Amino acid sequence: MRILVPIATLIVALLVPRITAQSHFSVRSDLVVLNVAVTDSRGGFVSGLPQDAFKIVDEGQPQKVEFFAEQDAPATIGLLIDASGSMLENRDRVIAGITEFAKASHPDDEFLPLVFNEQVTSVLSQGRFTSDPNELRDALTASLDARGRTAFHDALAAAVEKVGRGRYERKVLIVLSDGGDNASTLSLDQAFDKVLASNVVIYSIALVDPLALDKNPKALRRLADGTGGLAFEPANVTVVSRVFQSIAHDIRSRYTVAYAPRDSATDGRLRRVRVVIEAPGKTGLKVRTRTGYITDSTAKVSTGRAGVAR
Repeated sequence: MRILVPIATLIVALLVPRITAQSHFSVRSDLVVLNVAVTDSRGGFVSGLPQDAFKIVDEGQPQKVEFFAEQDAPATIGLLIDASGSMLENRDRVIAGITEFAKASHPDDEFLPLVFNEQVTSVLSQGRFTSDPNELRDALTASLDARGRTAFHDALAAAVEKVGRGRYERKVLIVLSDGGDNASTLSLDQAFDKVLASNVVIYSIALVDPLALDKNPKALRRLADGTGGLAFEPANVTVVSRVFQSIAHDIRSRYTVAYAPRDSATDGRLRRVRVVIEAPGKTGLKVRTRTGYITDSTAKVSTGRAGVAR
């Protein structure tokens, strides 16, 4: 995705995560930064690939990799939880799954718990972040009451903006919902545009009541596919903890690749990007990342749809 960052700042931000004063990218440079997951035919993360295995093509033109790292860097992680009436029976298992997820995450990760029905509300006071799994559990236990209608599209747009305030360059949003909406002012397409104009990777967990009339798990999959994340639709809530463990592992199993486009025209159009892995002796590898970005003369942001490259 398009992130504006000088190489020196990128190195500091990824390799010295505790120096929070320098953990934000500059807005005056012109690198495209991709967070890349590489998996084998069984879905397992492929580690240890060298920089020269990563081939980047931007609008049909090969690009030179300017920065490369396989780094278990900390992340800013938002948790957007449906608190409408449909969540009531799943509440305790969801909280337990989130607590175990936080314990399995990078010790420096910061979490922003958000609940929504007609409105989106930060669970912690003053919209702050926490790195304490126990504080996260206690806050959700006190705040997650299922009631009201569902303004998912509006909540999604607000959550992306709030996660963007976090201090780490790697940003994630985990959505727990059935994808339905009966109260938003934004359409799904409008909310999706806001997602794609950010650097947030979305993981979705579809908790679907088969009797719900407005459920939309396809919307959740669209969000995950469009940002290089993963979409889950567990058969029942008892496996939610295992889903969270899979997400924790995926977040921590990424390569960071950055390049400066040879053609950096700011014409406001969608630019297609492909990442291809060429590694002798390794076949059937799959790449998951964003596959496009948009630039313009006033605000250079990223967008695109994620997919698989071989």
